Amino acid sequence: MSNAQDIPVWEKYTLTIEEASKYFRIGENKLRRLAEENKHPGWLIMNVKRKQIKRRQFEKVIDKLDAI
Repeated sequence: MSNAQDIPVWEKYTLTIEEASKYFRIGENKLRRLAEENKHPGWLIMNVKRKQIKRRQFEKVIDKLDAI
């Protein structure tokens, strides 16, 4: 059985803050702040205490922005 680490980040449905930071080239602190400032963002889910970013939904948010 394959490990979650074996799946390429561009194929994952959700990303950790650390993975999303590297993938989107946005600082971890900035991503955490975006998650805290936006009430009920459609691109974020909680896995117990761990924040997970829905990659495709967050890509759509990024596509609409001029600056972050």
